[in-house]
Amino acid sequence: MSREGRLMGEECSQELAIADILIRISRRSFMNISALALRTIPGAFILNAGISKLKLDGESAAGLQGMASTGVPAVKQLSPETFGKTLAWGEIALGSALLTPLVSNRLAGLALGGFSAGMLSMYFRNDAMTESDGVRPSQDGTPLAKDLWLAAIAVALISGQKKKG
Repeated sequence: MSREGRLMGEECSQELAIADILIRISRRSFMNISALALRTIPGAFILNAGISKLKLDGESAAGLQGMASTGVPAVKQLSPETFGKTLAWGEIALGSALLTPLVSNRLAGLALGGFSAGMLSMYFRNDAMTESDGVRPSQDGTPLAKDLWLAAIAVALISGQKKKG
């Protein structure tokens, strides 16, 4: 066989190997309709929220940081600008993970669960967010109480059926 023939044969076998890898990835990462529904809506929402926070001014970042510190006191140690950028990029990463089929449902669910736990800690640790019973949302707490839905989605993603094969 000529040198050119061998090179073409090697290129074909490399292309076949790449095609095989892509097929395996697509089979492994294919999302069923329920996972698609659970991941795309919150993923797009969280990604958009993160992108919108990239241009936060210092005063707005400080306001968000003050609110976040009620649930996660350690964020007080950051400068408002660092907190704002970290929050923005964290939301972008989470939203992207939820929208990326190569990220498993369980891993995406764990990330979403961590995020919603932080949000809910702000809700339950801030008396102004709940009625006197400490559970039902006040008028101010309603926007954070919605994050219970994110926690429920996280549980569904984590506990969903494992794909066979």
